[in-house]
Amino acid sequence: MSTGRLTIDLDALVANWRALDAMTQCKTAAVVKADGYGLGAANVAKALFKAGVRQFFVAVAEEAIAVREELGAKPEICVFSGHMKGDTDLIRELGLTPMLNSVEQLTHHLETLPDHPFGIQLDTGMNRLGLEIQEWAAVAELALAQKPRLVMSHLACADEPDHPMNPYQLAQFRKMTDGISAPRSLAATGGILLGPEYHFDLTRPGIGMYGGFPFEKAAAVVELDLPVIQVRDVAEGEVVGYGNAWQATRPSRIATVSGGYADGVMRILSDRAKLYHGATVCPLVGRVSMDLLTIDVTDLPEPPSKLTLIGPQQSVDDLARAANTIGYEVLTQLGGRYGRKTFGK
Repeated sequence: MSTGRLTIDLDALVANWRALDAMTQCKTAAVVKADGYGLGAANVAKALFKAGVRQFFVAVAEEAIAVREELGAKPEICVFSGHMKGDTDLIRELGLTPMLNSVEQLTHHLETLPDHPFGIQLDTGMNRLGLEIQEWAAVAELALAQKPRLVMSHLACADEPDHPMNPYQLAQFRKMTDGISAPRSLAATGGILLGPEYHFDLTRPGIGMYGGFPFEKAAAVVELDLPVIQVRDVAEGEVVGYGNAWQATRPSRIATVSGGYADGVMRILSDRAKLYHGATVCPLVGRVSMDLLTIDVTDLPEPPSKLTLIGPQQSVDDLARAANTIGYEVLTQLGGRYGRKTFGK
């Protein structure tokens, strides 16, 4: 096989959801946006539905198609982007619940789908999506009279437990929603870990289910092995890759591996990523190119047939730190060329 092998452990993903669910006394939904964080929304949602999840969140209406086709009409599918113009038919046909983000969206929804379920998203200080406090005050009576399925907001700094933004947003959310009868939701993964006062009626775990920070006790969900195409000997002083970016300081053995920035191995990882053969570190040398990586395997006793980029020795978040990014980006950029082996369907 000349492409990488991405192994997805859905049993581990379900175990992570159950662990997060066990931390709360409320309902627990699941976020499957960005094609299930790059792992396949249909398979992810199917496994979670079998585990008892009955409410899913996607970013945009089009993302709901795969989930609805896989699971049928039973689960509720909520759309973070709300009711955009052009989405009306899809929202109606798929029975989606848009999280309305503005007065304009509320008006549009009530005019085009007057008897259709909806939710409300409030802005409690993140300044990204949702009704601001003055807007909410102006339309709350009207919106609540239509019995929204959910009133929610989103925490900006939940992955930093001591950040003052967390209690500020909690106070704002309470100020805007205390006393309403509609179910409320504030916490994604980080909010669940902040404790019960952030949980309200529904939590919405995302990255923690997929094995990422800030859920440090999460089970690993993905492994990524890359096949070695060729191994060559390089003399001291010879160069490797585009731009002569790496020069051997000793007689070296270089493995050319199938994988590159077209597969989600970001170019910033040039000369800084590590791959593994068992417990042995094999550094990436030279530049990440579109389809290929060059790896120093001099210290291995025999030429390897594959090397591991994500696995027991290096988690998604370890790789993200090397790329000066976050695990979310690593997961969602995993390329479509990988052969995928999924356990626990």
